[in-house]
Amino acid sequence: MSAELISLPGAHVPVIDRPGDGAPIVIVPGVMADALTWQGVAAALDTGTRVVTVNRRGREPGQSLGDGYSVETEVADLVSVLDAVGPAHLFGWSYGGLVAAETATRVSGLESLTLYEPVSRPFAPEALPALRAAAADGDLDRIVELVNTDVSGFSSDYVETLRSQPAWSVLRDLAPPLAAELTAVAEHDPHYDAYGRIAVPTTLIIGTENRGTAPYGTAFDRFRAAMPQAAVVNLEGQGHLAHVSAPEQLAAVISAAVRAARTPHPPNDEDDHS
Repeated sequence: MSAELISLPGAHVPVIDRPGDGAPIVIVPGVMADALTWQGVAAALDTGTRVVTVNRRGREPGQSLGDGYSVETEVADLVSVLDAVGPAHLFGWSYGGLVAAETATRVSGLESLTLYEPVSRPFAPEALPALRAAAADGDLDRIVELVNTDVSGFSSDYVETLRSQPAWSVLRDLAPPLAAELTAVAEHDPHYDAYGRIAVPTTLIIGTENRGTAPYGTAFDRFRAAMPQAAVVNLEGQGHLAHVSAPEQLAAVISAAVRAARTPHPPNDEDDHS
């Protein structure tokens, strides 16, 4: 799929805009990702709708995080995208899931909300001092190492294998805003009470490898408790990075959530998607 970042009129951040019919799907990536890294999922969505993938600030090309950066900065950016595209199906992953959930409590015109392993505080707080120190030193390799070990729980052997692969340079390019983004998560009070009042069809996705485990499974459990109206989908055999390891599988789940929103069904169904 050919992808090019463009500027939407009135939006504060660039996007990749795939044409289609009907209400668009708006994708909000999390940390250590940008709009390009989500194009495998965007290309596999089979809803026939327009797909708008947000290139959040702190990524090239685009603006810096800016002074006073916070989750509210991200919410304002996303609101500008939604204002530009009109009624939409909103999808967010990880940090992008937190931003999407917060945004859904403040806008009208959403068709549906789908969150894949959203995060909130406390989220790997023990990793923050080392990440901030690495960011201050400009040590991008150390940031990539820490996010894989101290945050995501991968082994040192996994990191050494990853270091020898082409993906390492991509991750280095995405590393500069990480400490500030996780600091924003740590400083943000989620509006859990408002999450339960989100009236549009809502789906929560979790990889079966993360159920009940920190940091992603325990963060997911907080959102699930706050959103009893949401359907829960188990992504069989996956963890937090299905957009990389299984983009077609993840796209099928997102597509199903969008189709279900067009024909509402009773919430709280738990399904396995292998």
